[in-house]
Amino acid sequence: MLFNSFIFFIFLGVVLPLYYFLPFKYKKPLLLIASYFFYGYWDWRFTGLLAISTIADYFIGKKLYSTEAPKKRKWFLFSSMFINLGILAFFKYFGFFVDSFETLAGVFGLQLDFIHLNIILPVGISFYTFQTMSYTIDIYRKKLEPTNNFIDFAVFVSFFPQLVAGPIERARNLLPQIARLSKPKRKQIEEGISLIVTGLFIKVMIGDTAGRFVDHIFGNPEIYKSFELISALILFSVQIYADFSGYSSIARGVAKLLGIELMKNFEQPYLSANITEFWRRWHISLSSWLKDYLYISLGGNRKGKSRTYVNLMITMLLGGLWHGASWNFVIWGGLHGIYLAVHKYMLEPTPKSPASKFIV
Repeated sequence: MLFNSFIFFIFLGVVLPLYYFLPFKYKKPLLLIASYFFYGYWDWRFTGLLAISTIADYFIGKKLYSTEAPKKRKWFLFSSMFINLGILAFFKYFGFFVDSFETLAGVFGLQLDFIHLNIILPVGISFYTFQTMSYTIDIYRKKLEPTNNFIDFAVFVSFFPQLVAGPIERARNLLPQIARLSKPKRKQIEEGISLIVTGLFIKVMIGDTAGRFVDHIFGNPEIYKSFELISALILFSVQIYADFSGYSSIARGVAKLLGIELMKNFEQPYLSANITEFWRRWHISLSSWLKDYLYISLGGNRKGKSRTYVNLMITMLLGGLWHGASWNFVIWGGLHGIYLAVHKYMLEPTPKSPASKFIV
C-alpha cells in the first residue's frame, strides 16, 4: 500500500476515527492489526516474515537481559542476527550472490543456471530488519531494558507509517511512546497534516515529475545530447531526494496524527558543505544506524588511522549493498567511502598546522 494511493487514504479514514474513539486498551491491538493489514495488502504471505522477526527478537531480548554469562549472551545475540540477517540475505541477496557466482563460474566455462530461484523481495524488509536488530543489540550492550508487553513490541516492529520506507526508529524513542498511546494534541494534528500535504507535493509533483523525464531520457540515451543527459542526471538526484524525503515526511505526518513523534530523516542534505556533513543530513536514521551498530562495532576510530579508514570503507560498502542487491550499489557505497576517507584525512591535524587541532 503506497502513501500516494487512493486506497491508503481510505485505510487512514477508517483507522484514525477508530483510534481516536476506542478506549486505550484497544488502541494498540488496532494499530497492530492496521499495520499488518497495511503490510499484507500487497502480499499477505510476507506478514509471516514480519511475525518471525517480531517473535524471535521479543523472546531473545528477554533472554539477553536476564542472562549474565558472556558466552550465552553472545549466543543469544548471534541467534537474533542469524534469524534476521538470514531472512534478509535470502530474500534480498540470494539472486545477487547467485548471479555473481554464475558470472565468475562462466569465466571458467561452467554453467550454473540450475541454481536460480524466483524470489520476490518483501517490501520494507531492510527497514524493519535493522529496526528490530537495533533492539537486541541495545539490550546486549545494556543500553536498553526489554519490554514485557508483546503487543508493544509487535507494534514497534510493524508500525505502519514507517514500516516500508523508514525512518529506522530506535526502541528507546518509539517503544515508550507506544506504551503510553494517547490522542494527538492539536499542534500534532496541524503539523501532521502539514507534513502529509508537503510530503505528497514533494513526492508526486516533484519526484514523480522528475522521474518521468529521467526514465524517458535514460531509456533512450543514444538520441540525446550531452546537455540533456547531464540534465537527466541532475533531475535523477532531485527525483531520489524528492521520493525519499517526501515519503519520510508523510510517514512523520501520519505518525503525528496518531500522537507519535518519529525522527526527522532528511535535513536539506544537498546544502551540505562537505561529504561528511551530507551523510549527517541524508537518510539520518540509516547513517546513524550504520555508525552506531556497524562502524563502532568494527572499532570505529579507536584502533589507529589505517583501521579507521578500513572501518569507514567497510561501513559504506555494506551501506551501499543495503540500498540494493547490485554491484552498482556496492560501487556507489565504495565511492562514498573513499570520499569520506579523503575528507577525514584532510581534516587530520598536521605539525605545520597547529590550528588544525581545532577542526572538527
